[in-house]
Amino acid sequence: MRRFIEKIVENILRLSGAVTTIIILLMVVFLFKEGFGLFNNPVVERGHVLCVNASNKIAYLNSKEIKLIFDGEIENWNKLGGEDMAIEIFRFNEIFSRYSEEEFGNDYEKLPEKLGEVISSTPGIIAFIPGQYMPSSMPKVKALADEKIGGADFFGGKEWIPTSVPSPQFGVLPLVLGTLLVSFIAILIALPLGLGVAVYLSELAKDRVRKILKPAVELLAGIPSVVYGFFGLVVLVPLVQRALNLPVGETAFTGSLVLAIMALPTIITVAEDAMRSTPSAMREASLALGATHWQTIYRVIIPYASSGISAAVILGIGRAVGETMAVLMVTGNAAVMPTSLFAPIRTIPAAIAAELGEAPVGGAHYQALFMLGCILFIITLVMSIASELISKRDPGKGV
Repeated sequence: MRRFIEKIVENILRLSGAVTTIIILLMVVFLFKEGFGLFNNPVVERGHVLCVNASNKIAYLNSKEIKLIFDGEIENWNKLGGEDMAIEIFRFNEIFSRYSEEEFGNDYEKLPEKLGEVISSTPGIIAFIPGQYMPSSMPKVKALADEKIGGADFFGGKEWIPTSVPSPQFGVLPLVLGTLLVSFIAILIALPLGLGVAVYLSELAKDRVRKILKPAVELLAGIPSVVYGFFGLVVLVPLVQRALNLPVGETAFTGSLVLAIMALPTIITVAEDAMRSTPSAMREASLALGATHWQTIYRVIIPYASSGISAAVILGIGRAVGETMAVLMVTGNAAVMPTSLFAPIRTIPAAIAAELGEAPVGGAHYQALFMLGCILFIITLVMSIASELISKRDPGKGV
């Protein structure tokens, strides 16, 4: 009977492990499937087309060129390789100011014809119109080629404006650089502090002090990130603004400070455990050879625990890279290329949290946010693998 029960428990555990693995794999597949769907979307807003006069030799435009045209920064076709003539922007709603409602007929049946007349009579025109009203039967009207969003536009783009009309801008570079910037500075701040506390708890603190401080440090890891965000918003943001005489306190530096505080418990706990695992024989041998306590710490204990300390740093970076709410609240949430540590930025997790609720399901914006999730997944996966490999190194190699 006992063996029968053990067999049932064993099968239940095996089944639960298999189900968990399958669910995780399905989640990853779903994430990448939605993300890579972005590259099947046209550069022009779905359901719309860009039309020009048939005499215009321009056949296609990329998303950057379309944005510059409709922003008024490119005003002549010769800057795009066309003829020397001014660009005339025409938006769909302008047709109603040119013709009376009676001229469109029932249910606007003559709307394509009227649009065709406007495009045919204007050589330098570029018209942004719904695809259903495309005047396809008119020989003097030409639709620009339906280009797809490319990897270069996404990974190399410097503008993240997913609501831009007529061509959304999905340049992920500002978000990636913002994420890496705040994470890197956070680790530069947290590493010396975390390592110092770990050395104190492992080698210098008395048992009574250690029994109080160790749980207190570990308790910090359980504080919700939104609480850290409120702390940063109420305390650190005004402090940074006043101390550095900045126009705003929501900056990459403020985000780095908050992330450094959040990463400290991970760095301290893992590094302290690695130091305490140093064999007593090595400590005693060092002291017996005449080394002082401090010489033993930085020449024996820290080198012996170097793999554990490295793993602690990588885990701390992983915590910083994946953080959402706290960073969203204190970094200014500005999707621009980071030019200074004391300017607002936006990170990948913050962009996903801020925009996913507003993105139409299945649209290009929705899929672009899933692609951001893919990038974040790959970054954290690489860090987790690196941490695992480092932690498995033979301890004491650095001694």
